[in-house]
Amino acid sequence: MNDWLPLFLRPGWLLALVPVALVIGSLRRRRHRHGRWQALLPPALQPWLLSDSDRQRSPLGLVLLSLAGVLACVALAGPSWQQGEAQNFRRNDPLVVVLALTPDLLATDVTPNRLLAVQRKLQDLLKARQDGETAIVVYAGSAHTLVPLTDDLPTMDNLLKALRPSIMPVPGQRADLGIAQALELLGPAPSASARLLLIASDLDDRERLGIERQLQGRLRQLAILGPGTPQGAPVAAETGNYLSDAAGGIRIARLDEGHLQGAAQALGGRYQRLQRDDNDLRRLGLLERPGDVRVSDGRAPSDWRDQGYLLLLPLLLLVACGARRGWLLSLPFCLLLTPPPAQAGSWDDLWLRRDQQALQLLADDQAGAAADLFSDERWRGVALYRAGDFSGAAAAFARDPSADGHYNRGNALAMAGRLEEALRAYRAALVLRPDLTPALRNRNRLERLLAQRAAAQAEAAARSRKAQNASQSSAQADEPASGSTPPPAAAAAASPQQQAQAGADWLVSPAYAEDPLAEEQRQAAEQWLREIPDNPAELLRRKFWYQQQQREENALQ
Repeated sequence: MNDWLPLFLRPGWLLALVPVALVIGSLRRRRHRHGRWQALLPPALQPWLLSDSDRQRSPLGLVLLSLAGVLACVALAGPSWQQGEAQNFRRNDPLVVVLALTPDLLATDVTPNRLLAVQRKLQDLLKARQDGETAIVVYAGSAHTLVPLTDDLPTMDNLLKALRPSIMPVPGQRADLGIAQALELLGPAPSASARLLLIASDLDDRERLGIERQLQGRLRQLAILGPGTPQGAPVAAETGNYLSDAAGGIRIARLDEGHLQGAAQALGGRYQRLQRDDNDLRRLGLLERPGDVRVSDGRAPSDWRDQGYLLLLPLLLLVACGARRGWLLSLPFCLLLTPPPAQAGSWDDLWLRRDQQALQLLADDQAGAAADLFSDERWRGVALYRAGDFSGAAAAFARDPSADGHYNRGNALAMAGRLEEALRAYRAALVLRPDLTPALRNRNRLERLLAQRAAAQAEAAARSRKAQNASQSSAQADEPASGSTPPPAAAAAASPQQQAQAGADWLVSPAYAEDPLAEEQRQAAEQWLREIPDNPAELLRRKFWYQQQQREENALQ
């Protein structure tokens, strides 16, 4: 029936229209029967022989009753004219990538080097697995989890770009530790379709035996991807120099395909050399969708949203009006209850507070409208700041006496070009919280910027005075040719105005055209003020070092 009535989720309820029609027809025939007595009896006798109900029947009641029945049946049938999101299938094949993050990845036998080639390959793999969970483990002399099992593609992509061999706390190459860390992420009872991808250019016997012990009786789906070439290339350090081997020569990193292929066969897996296209991933079976798939939500692939609830309000209104006699008189009062024309947000006022509405507008990049709704001055300042009204934002932040309020006011004042006031605001914030690093950083930058501007002003004023003195000396040396040249007294009288103009020259000099804060310096100040120290590589290096310290301490206990 859904094929014939695709707009109803429960079309069987439409069959209830048949008994509704029968009931309405029966009531209509009954009313018609009573109406025949009115046609037969004289009008003078009708008040004495007919009841009030027989004489005052109106066809409007029957019409509205029919409408209520139709609305009830249609609402129960589940009308839908809006389709929801398609079903979100999630792959049930968790994949853990185990990457050898050693200096060999800096070899240049793959353009531009192995590390960048591996990063691009993993980015392609993650894009192909957007609906599946993937984890990344990196290892050298120790193994660490870069990303646990997740489908958060932006986070994984951001951390992949931060990979450097220098972030590893222990040098070496222990693929067996990397596999152990990967199995820990999969849990004690991994899915039968769970897979491991090992990316390494070499694998010695100790590592292979350790991996065999780890995988014995647990997980056999192992794929090995080898970056590089058998010919190899010198290994360039991150500083630009070439690394040296134990003999003192230039270190050459080669792809040992023999050991890798042998390890793959012994472990029941497959091996492929890293290629520019996706043939390597396809041959390893990493782009294939497994047979068992679970659904992340319970909705159908073409999920039509049930909107029958929209018919309940008019239905309840009809039922409420018909519950008492004289219900027709209540309809004009319903019109009186209709609110006057209101603002667009009046409907939202029924369900959300004004601050909640403002937050939604702010999330939708409607900062100007959000500022009008916020009652909290701090949030209002944030909205005004995002809307570009920096002076208004500074006024809003001025009502916050905390250190954060002074800091935010300083940012708004700096963006408005009021640098001296911004500097005072940063200093006030540091008085309350001396450890407020962003305020300290912005204060130092503004002090440098103001010092540079003062130096430029002084230099421009000096040049102006020098040019003025030179013009005055030239005027005194030459005889006046006509009355157009003022006498010395007039020149002396005009000197204060000239000095004022000279003092204002630096305000309109090319370095500060149209604004005391030039556009270039405004952009630089904006970049400085919005800069957030963010170095994922350094964060990862510290995290891995801390994890290794904890492991060593636990081993000694």
